[in-house]
Amino acid sequence: MIVLTFSGCNTADKWELVWSEEFDYTGRPDEASWDYETGYVRNRELQYYTDDIRNVEVVDGCCLITARLEEGDSITSGSINTFGKRDFLYGRIEVSAQIPSALGSWPAIWLLGTNRNEVRWPACGEIDIMEHVGFDPDKVHANIHTKAYNHVLGTNKGNTIEVDAPWEDFHIYSLEWFEDRMDFFYDDSLYFSYPNDGAGNNDTWPFDKPHYLLLNLAYGGGWGGAKGVDTSLLPLEFKIDYVRYYLKKKMK
Repeated sequence: MIVLTFSGCNTADKWELVWSEEFDYTGRPDEASWDYETGYVRNRELQYYTDDIRNVEVVDGCCLITARLEEGDSITSGSINTFGKRDFLYGRIEVSAQIPSALGSWPAIWLLGTNRNEVRWPACGEIDIMEHVGFDPDKVHANIHTKAYNHVLGTNKGNTIEVDAPWEDFHIYSLEWFEDRMDFFYDDSLYFSYPNDGAGNNDTWPFDKPHYLLLNLAYGGGWGGAKGVDTSLLPLEFKIDYVRYYLKKKMK
């Protein structure tokens, strides 16, 4: 695997900040930007997503998404998203976060097409800026899913970067999204690019339409639980310091 270094947003004349969520308040996430998923949602995961402040709380400058072991050995956690409130098309999406790591943990930073209710997954497109599974702790993953390329077919496109103990500190997980490609970064390391094949085919490039952002902490499930789970390590926190969205200055 070849990893390239890149100065990212340090190049002041390349990007302009157009929206940010700094989590500089206390309580529930700002309802002008964020909504919740609730229930058992996907991938045979063990957690029940709630809108309870015990699972999603803004405190001390971070949004804390907490997976908890409840009475009866059930697990609750949080998943917040910008669906119907803020969407994104091209530009740079940058998230500073500290991930948890335990057998069964599966934090993610990702996007889905805002047309998901009309065309369904995977035709709406999925962009996984960051996924981490606790059974393989020194790897961070980026993936895309489309109708032609997805994990159900075994054809999804992605890559992995190996890093030392990524859970020990905050890191920047980012996507730079252009009309002709998408580039994925761990801090300043570019480790995955997905090109637009130029065919004008939604099955391979549904990424010319708006997407919305999701931040969640799953536990278990088809990937997160592939090698078992350890609930004795709960509660676990997924800490998000900020979310920032930039556009190239000429795009604005």
